[in-house]
Amino acid sequence: MIQYILNKFIYRKIKIIYKLISNTKATQREEFYHQEILPPKTIEEVQKEVENWSVSYRNEIDRLESNEEFRKQFLMNLSHELKTPIFAIQGYIDTLLDGALNDEKINQHFLKKASLSIDRLAALVSDLDEISKLESNNIPLNKQYFNINELTKEVFDELSQLALQKQIKLFIKQGSTSNKLVFADKAKIKQVFVNLVENGIKYGKENGEVSAGFYDMGNKTIFIEITDNGIGIAEENLPRIFERFYRTDRARSRESGGTGLGLAIVKHIIEAHDHKVTCRSAIDVGSSFGFTLDTK
Repeated sequence: MIQYILNKFIYRKIKIIYKLISNTKATQREEFYHQEILPPKTIEEVQKEVENWSVSYRNEIDRLESNEEFRKQFLMNLSHELKTPIFAIQGYIDTLLDGALNDEKINQHFLKKASLSIDRLAALVSDLDEISKLESNNIPLNKQYFNINELTKEVFDELSQLALQKQIKLFIKQGSTSNKLVFADKAKIKQVFVNLVENGIKYGKENGEVSAGFYDMGNKTIFIEITDNGIGIAEENLPRIFERFYRTDRARSRESGGTGLGLAIVKHIIEAHDHKVTCRSAIDVGSSFGFTLDTK
């Protein structure tokens, strides 16, 4: 009798534990199946299942906490990035309304400053829209075969004036000059090149260089690398450089006019092509951004 009562008591306790774990309500048929057909589980077996559930639940909590922290940080960074140009525009307009509008020398200066802040705000909104579409897979890829060398030269030509300001040389490495065809979305890959080459120029040293190299990896894959000999990135910052709004040097990055979303967009575009982008860098040595694409 004591054993029977004890078994019933333990069973009821275990049943409550299972209800809490599974968070479901069983039907009468399921109850009969578990009670009459399945062999009763030992305490050790139940303990093991509870431990497994606990680990799974803990991992889920950690993931949710991580997502919540990422969301808070993103909103904080977004607010900060938006406030900077908005407050600048507000300050210029207030100054003009307070009387500077009547002074032709001053009003032109302040209007140009306000225009630059508006351009930065528009670029930020555009990049946010772009990365939101990439993350939600709302932008279909228009893949086609195209010459990666010609695309590189096209990007170098477009950014030549920016490079000229710092006397930075743009070139394709020796051994990479032969025509190579890749299968990808040409417009999106051009956006990747523009972001990476532009960063190489912005954070490059005077009289420095930015180069592009292409390497056949076999198995219909090509490795593309954009390298500079600029200021470099500290090792502790490398794991986070592809995060939205993450800046290794906020003051210097803001002076360069970036939105803080360029590398995040690069990452999403390459991943949309089912490939990965990586970075190697060292302070005062330079940085190399590499990614793979499909080829013939």
